[in-house]
Amino acid sequence: MPTPVARSHKDLICWKRAYEAKLLVYQLIRTTTAREDFEFRKQLRESASSAPRLMAEGFRRYYPAEFAKYLRLANGELAETIESLDDGVDRRHFVEDQIIPVQRLVKRSLRASSRLAVYLDGANPPGGPPPKPRRRRDEPRGPEPKG
Repeated sequence: MPTPVARSHKDLICWKRAYEAKLLVYQLIRTTTAREDFEFRKQLRESASSAPRLMAEGFRRYYPAEFAKYLRLANGELAETIESLDDGVDRRHFVEDQIIPVQRLVKRSLRASSRLAVYLDGANPPGGPPPKPRRRRDEPRGPEPKG
């Protein structure tokens, strides 16, 4: 069976999960006391919306290394979203049960985008030479010591 090809950023699992999480964050903000905490609301909304936006921008860069860079930036925004949701519980805007489904989606997006970034690290750029092989963590860095 052939590997499915993403023709748009909207075809990416990582983008879909990040987008769903963003919508849930917007709903949480609208329906809780977070709507009254301007700075908190702005920061949470920005981190939740930045991740899918960065994934879309990276997808259009066409070069695997650039796309991977944008995915890693999106991962930072996703991590910030998780932390901000926890902060919302600390501030008593949310209860734990409200943020669990959102954090679950964010973590799924993080896993998918991390896997995609690793794949892209090994991909050939269009019309360019193949990438250098990456050293495995268990391989020695230099020549064997003479003993």
